[in-house]
Amino acid sequence: MDDQTRIELEAAAFRRLQKHLMQDRQDVQNIDLMNLAGFCRNCLSRWYQEAAAERGIEMGKEVAREIFYGMPYDEWKSLNQTPADDAKKAAFETAFAENVGKKS
Repeated sequence: MDDQTRIELEAAAFRRLQKHLMQDRQDVQNIDLMNLAGFCRNCLSRWYQEAAAERGIEMGKEVAREIFYGMPYDEWKSLNQTPADDAKKAAFETAFAENVGKKS
């Protein structure tokens, strides 16, 4: 397989993952994704931002999130995010530290 085809397939797979998380499974909470898989929608938007930076494209966190979420992040949270219990919050602190780094 040539590089361009590989890139196109990878991009298509990313778009399908994004659609799955943003349209098909809005019920799956970011905290559950992070606790179970070590990444969430915010991680994906951060990786998008980092990829842009590697190519010399300046992009802030909120812009990257809006691109990924298809709306401002606060709007998505108000529509889809539910409260987490103390056990999930504690598990998140561990998962975040292990997969992203210490919270600042």
